[in-house]
Amino acid sequence: MTIFRMRVVFLCLFMGIIYIGSFSFASDRQNQKGVQVVFEHGELSILSKGQSHKFDVEIAQSFEQRARGLMFRRKMPEKNGMLFLFENNQMVTMWMENTYIPLDIIFLNAKGIIMHIVKSTVPESRDYINSTVPVISVLEVNGGVTDNLNIQVGDKIDHPFFVK
Repeated sequence: MTIFRMRVVFLCLFMGIIYIGSFSFASDRQNQKGVQVVFEHGELSILSKGQSHKFDVEIAQSFEQRARGLMFRRKMPEKNGMLFLFENNQMVTMWMENTYIPLDIIFLNAKGIIMHIVKSTVPESRDYINSTVPVISVLEVNGGVTDNLNIQVGDKIDHPFFVK
C-alpha cells in the first residue's frame, strides 16, 4: 500500500472515530441543563366540588420529556403545570433533583381521578415521591395550588387522555 493510501485510510479511520465519539455523547448532552426538550401544550381542568379550575399544561409523554420534566425552571405561572402521560397503569416514582420550584404532585388513574397528592415538595431533593397505587398519569402544579383551590383525592381531571 502506498503512503498516500495509508494516509487516506488513517484519515478516514480518524474521522470515523471522531464521528462515533461525538454520537455516543449525544444522549449525555440531552440531559444537560442547556439542552432544550420540546413539549406539546394543552389545557386541562381540575373538577373539584362543583368548580372547574383550568390549567395550561406542557405534555410529557416521551421518555426524554418525562426525564426532564420541570427541571431547571426558576418559575412557573400560577395556572400552569406539566402532565406526565404513561403507556400503562404502573407504580410511579418521581423526585425533585434539579427542580428549583416546590410542586404539588398529583397522581391520576386512567379515568383522571386523583388517587394521591404530595404537597409542596422540596426543591432539589433526591427523596423518592411515590404514587402509592398504580397510576397512568401525573400532574405537577406549583406548590400550594392544591391547598389554595381545595383540590383533594377523588377529584377529577378533564383532559382528552383520560377515559370518560
